[in-house]
Amino acid sequence: MDKFEQIDAYMKALEVQLRHELQRFNAKPKSIQSLFIGGGTPSTVSPQGYENIFALLAPYLCDNIEITTEANPNSATPEWLAGMRSLGCTRISIGVQSFNETKLKFLGREHNADQARTCVNNAAKAGFEHISLDLIYATKMDTQAILAEDINTAFSLPIDHLSAYALTIEENTLFHSHPEAARERFELSQFFVESVKAKGFEQYEISNFGTYRCRHNVGYWQLEDYMGVGAGAVGMLGNTRYYPQTDIEAYIRDPLKIHEEQLSDEDRHTESIFLGMRSCVGVDFEQLSSSEKAQARLLVEEKKLFMLGSRLYNNDFFLSDELALFIQT
Repeated sequence: MDKFEQIDAYMKALEVQLRHELQRFNAKPKSIQSLFIGGGTPSTVSPQGYENIFALLAPYLCDNIEITTEANPNSATPEWLAGMRSLGCTRISIGVQSFNETKLKFLGREHNADQARTCVNNAAKAGFEHISLDLIYATKMDTQAILAEDINTAFSLPIDHLSAYALTIEENTLFHSHPEAARERFELSQFFVESVKAKGFEQYEISNFGTYRCRHNVGYWQLEDYMGVGAGAVGMLGNTRYYPQTDIEAYIRDPLKIHEEQLSDEDRHTESIFLGMRSCVGVDFEQLSSSEKAQARLLVEEKKLFMLGSRLYNNDFFLSDELALFIQT
């Protein structure tokens, strides 16, 4: 099966699984609040390739839905951008990673800085209401000058959101045999975050900033139900997580072979604390156990957390995991 045949077969498999998920979730008309087209590279599939998916979803989309698509600068042509906008996409997230040519080569990216800038501007011309871009920091070659260049260039473009990720080394990736490629230094990470905030973007989660909050992201952090459709996607309904197959060819053969994981109430409680501490969602104080409340009060007294109404919020997302662990000890 060549690449183009595989794309067609994959989109048909997506349609099969999506029909299954709409039934499993007992989806009602206009009940879907947000849609996110991501994972892999959505911009390698033509807008026409998504038409059946959008037609199937149409009755279930609420009137003011947020529809995000990811895109890579080297494959999101003006025609592709216009086509996705005409399908109903309101938001785009562009995988820029850096505007520094040397750093882009170091990261193994296939685009250059000019293509990244052009892609963002073309997205604005296509009429996307909200434009986000991704940047990577904490590589071994990063300096304040390089990070400042990336930030200044990003803010010269028509964006209202930025996602920033520290380079992490995972198995079966380009950098797995070169763990030295990542080197997070707290001072540089702090410089990066404070520089973005100084430009007027609110940090509403450890890796996300903007004058606009991505509704889809916030839904994850609030542990709302969500469908996960596609190879390697993850879905959640109540206390059950769903994992379709990760291998694309296996998924095409059987898109309904889905692994289930049952979460206990304790699992959900722990997740709500960790996600709340790393985001604007916060944690409901009244849902904590008596011992957790005592730990949380200590953090409030030490000004590590603050209370608004009955919710706890974190002042410093760099400490999010430590604070969550402290509450639960």
